Amino acid sequence: MTSPVPDSATSAGIRKPAVWNKTPLDHVKRVITVASGKGGVGKSATAVNLAMALQRMGRRVGLLDADIYGPSIPRMMGLEGQPIIQEGKMQPLERHGIGCMSMGFITGDQAAILRGPMISKALQQLLRMTRWGTAELPLDTLLVDMPPGTGDIHLSMAQQVPLDGAVIVTTPQTVAVIDARKCLIMFQKVGIPVLGVVENMSGSVFGSGGGRALAEEMGVPFLGSIPMDAAIVEASDKGAIYTGHHIHIYDSIAGGVIA
Repeated sequence: MTSPVPDSATSAGIRKPAVWNKTPLDHVKRVITVASGKGGVGKSATAVNLAMALQRMGRRVGLLDADIYGPSIPRMMGLEGQPIIQEGKMQPLERHGIGCMSMGFITGDQAAILRGPMISKALQQLLRMTRWGTAELPLDTLLVDMPPGTGDIHLSMAQQVPLDGAVIVTTPQTVAVIDARKCLIMFQKVGIPVLGVVENMSGSVFGSGGGRALAEEMGVPFLGSIPMDAAIVEASDKGAIYTGHHIHIYDSIAGGVIA
């Protein structure tokens, strides 16, 4: 298969892969990444609440924490412990009706000290050695909470998984939007559809409108603005379900993602 990574990206240091493996994940209908170019924009909280919104819509949802160095999903989903292995596959840890997998379940409080190639291998094991669904009950959507930036994990996902789309999360401030634009362009360069932009922490000290402006500039849907809400932070820290005033915004974003 010819790599969709352009020559300009190759010359900038991105190597074209020797082997592409676009084999679908067993019993998973759609794989969607939630990404941002910058850390600290609430990407993981957005991924968690988007998963819960899809689950409220009757979808069977899984959540993969692809942030190998800084996994947040175990804390945000209120999960701990190691996955059980049955018939050669790991069983996702489940809460709120959502099956989750994370390097954090394996390493606990210890740091994951891995080089680039080992990170990609670890990610593939989390993806393909997890029993996300069954033939009778396949997963409708697997959400992948990506690490910040545009590094090895992003390229590995593009090379090794048939991704159905990417959701870009940013705060309104200019420095976050600049990095979100880079992330968005990266997905476009490797042929992954960008489903839209989410503006998080809107109306706070960061201002508002940056996410919408980015979506309009890049010609992709604007999925919605999530205001700063201390209840979202509290729910994330406690691994609880957010049921606050802005829950309908997550439902609206979920509707845009699956439209």
